[in-house]
Amino acid sequence: MEIKKYKPKDNLSKIIFITGGTKSGKSEFAEYLAKKSNCMTYIALSEKRTRDETWYQKISKHRKRRPKNWKLIETTNLLSILNIEIGPILIDSIGGFVMESIDKEDKEWGNKLNTLIDLLLKRKSLTLIVGEQVGWSLVSEYKIGNIYIERIGELQKKITKISQENWLAINGRALKIDEISLQIPT
Repeated sequence: MEIKKYKPKDNLSKIIFITGGTKSGKSEFAEYLAKKSNCMTYIALSEKRTRDETWYQKISKHRKRRPKNWKLIETTNLLSILNIEIGPILIDSIGGFVMESIDKEDKEWGNKLNTLIDLLLKRKSLTLIVGEQVGWSLVSEYKIGNIYIERIGELQKKITKISQENWLAINGRALKIDEISLQIPT
């Protein structure tokens, strides 16, 4: 699988990337930043889970926090949305993109990943992306779990490189990691 290398383009990228663990506050922080924009399209990357009450309660909390004037798109097909949405967007969360492609072979996954990065680089409007930090604890005993961990890690490193700002949400606090870190040479 060939993976393209990308360099940040400060004059083009208006990407703000917020990552964190479960219940870290990453979505709330992204929503806080998004409220500074007059209009916003909220892209919820998830399949509908009509029989999952816990999931429905979580989604309901997210909906109640968002301003009523935001446009909502619920989808698993991020690439098609990025081809048509030109205004400010908030993608919550990028793990949905990984899950949508979890059964793809490495080459097809690599192509989708590269297409996503290309589309993000072409955007001229503000793009807020929420991502999940995983792999900080136990290694999954299941192949699918390890594929997810590897792919989201790979994707999030690429998004970090092309983002104008990178934030880590942890325990209800947000750290601007660009100011307290060095990029690892690759």
